[in-house]
Amino acid sequence: MQIGIRLHDVEPGTIEERVKIAKEQGFSCVHLALNKTVKEHSVDDSALTPGFASYLRKVFAQNDLDIAVLGCYLNLAHPDPEEIKKIQHRYESHLRFASILGCSVVGTETGAPNADYKYEPACHTEEALQTFIANFRPVVKCAEQFGVIMAIEPVWNHIVYNSKQAIKVLEAINSPNLRIILDPVNLLSVENSEHYDQVIGEAIKDLGAYTDVLHMKDFVIEGDRVVSSAPGTGVMKYDTILNFAKKEKPYIQMTIEDSTPDNAEWSREFLEDYKL
Repeated sequence: MQIGIRLHDVEPGTIEERVKIAKEQGFSCVHLALNKTVKEHSVDDSALTPGFASYLRKVFAQNDLDIAVLGCYLNLAHPDPEEIKKIQHRYESHLRFASILGCSVVGTETGAPNADYKYEPACHTEEALQTFIANFRPVVKCAEQFGVIMAIEPVWNHIVYNSKQAIKVLEAINSPNLRIILDPVNLLSVENSEHYDQVIGEAIKDLGAYTDVLHMKDFVIEGDRVVSSAPGTGVMKYDTILNFAKKEKPYIQMTIEDSTPDNAEWSREFLEDYKL
């Protein structure tokens, strides 16, 4: 396994400082979300130049860190057509940037049919799914042109809320450049969390062949919410997902999520030392 971290979860600082800290904490890769990580200058579309990409590529190489995922988590089911054009352009900018950055995967979630990007029952309708597919199709075409993988992350609160919906997207778009980021906790709701291992097993069965990156976190139930946290800090057992990773996905990159500067290194060691 190659265990990484979301760079914006590292102690605040410049991107150069955060990359150095991630390496010192023993991580081998990162999930890079530009808007959440770079505060000292613009990361608008026009700022994502080949020069910026080349500079970052050198910074990561000097610290022997890979960029597992370049995150671009925007709402591709936004109801305003003009906003959709801007969002699609943002994805295209990230795909072009990733091709020079040396990052093979641009990651996204799958939106909600409202401007606030919040869960509503309409998220789980066929109409919302078809809207997402229609708006996502040209983004995947762009990924093909740049030779970059576009990966979707199913999330229970979003349009692609389980592994069956993800299969529909994969089959509808039918591109070798469309893959999956599998985050087991994101597939959970309060209702299905009691049987979380079954949910994870079904997702692996459906999506394992398409999975290129894992997101790793833990969870607890607080009232009517699934509250996520760093691996090892909740109630989850990792036998199913780690058996899958070790047996079927050699050297897969997995990034821990919802860690803090105080528990990130401990959480990495928890996964590395987990007894199967």
